[in-house]
Amino acid sequence: MALVPYEETTELGLQKFHKPLATFSFANHTIQIRQDWRHLGVSAVVWDAAIVLSTYLEMGAVELRGRSAVELGAGTGLVGIVAALLALKSSVKPWLVHCLLFFSGAHVTITDRKVALEFLKSNVQANLPPHIQFKTVVKELTWGQNLGSFSPGEFDLILGADIIYLEETFTDLLQTLEHLCSNHSVILLACRIRYERDNNFLAMLERQFTVRKVHYDPEKDVYIYEAQKRNQKEDL
Repeated sequence: MALVPYEETTELGLQKFHKPLATFSFANHTIQIRQDWRHLGVSAVVWDAAIVLSTYLEMGAVELRGRSAVELGAGTGLVGIVAALLALKSSVKPWLVHCLLFFSGAHVTITDRKVALEFLKSNVQANLPPHIQFKTVVKELTWGQNLGSFSPGEFDLILGADIIYLEETFTDLLQTLEHLCSNHSVILLACRIRYERDNNFLAMLERQFTVRKVHYDPEKDVYIYEAQKRNQKEDL
């Protein structure tokens, strides 16, 4: 979630953001996410899009085990934490999981801007068992800037929850997606369509990626879009 001013329409909607802890159940784990609206604002609270995307991942809509995943603009880290639990989940004993993970390509990278990293790390460390933490990285990523610290096409799955509403970031976000994706990567973006600029971003995305709506949560009014790089042959 980007570090920008944000509006909710009712006081009731804001009350949940002022709670110091938000508790969820995903991947057979109780996840307690620390929130800090007062000091870090929108980057330090759990938005509905993150809950919907986490639920979608838990539904098994995409294969996570054995794959590399990255969350962009992670904020509290809920989506990345759930992805790590699902990707590295197993019914065998932790010591054996540790051995299996050592030889597997599975890993999850959870990213945000530098100012949010310490807060993000605290949530990751509090909610991931040690044998999963060692395959999970919290890393700085400012869209369009420090892309050199990531290999081109590095990730199988790119995740983003409520990251597309600030128009001045759209070009940098598209550049970042283009850099992180291979021809086989899948992008999942969860968002509420609040303004015309949100649709404008989707139109920009469609110029470089094949985009389709894969899920809608009517209660939270959140959409999930799947995107993949366009095949060069499709553009001929």
